[in-house]
Amino acid sequence: MIFVNLPVADLDASMDFYKALGFENNPHFTDETAACMVWSEAIHVMLLTHAKWRTFTNRPIPPASSSEVMLAISLIGRDAVDTMAGAAAANGGTADINPVQDLGFLYSRSLADPDGHVWEAMWMDPAAIPSGDQPG
Repeated sequence: MIFVNLPVADLDASMDFYKALGFENNPHFTDETAACMVWSEAIHVMLLTHAKWRTFTNRPIPPASSSEVMLAISLIGRDAVDTMAGAAAANGGTADINPVQDLGFLYSRSLADPDGHVWEAMWMDPAAIPSGDQPG
């Protein structure tokens, strides 16, 4: 399992944003300082208020305009990628913070949550990768 921990300025708004993208809240790990948002059995995102975040580290919280990491999440198709980007834009985030990538076998769109954390919604068909492009 992986738990991605993210500092957020407004816990309720961030929870609403991630719900709109398709994450589900796990109330067993949610209180007024943190919320566990579940993508799958293996992927959980912990949204932490700034005060809660500071109990884990003294490192500064980067401004929303920075990119400390890009988290890619694999979706079932191109339409799902577009749907997630649209949900991001309609729920306090920003879609297409980077150019849309369309390589035929790979389609992705980058989005930012309300705190500037960068996600890449992506779909890939490994069988369609041109033979010269496959790792080997």
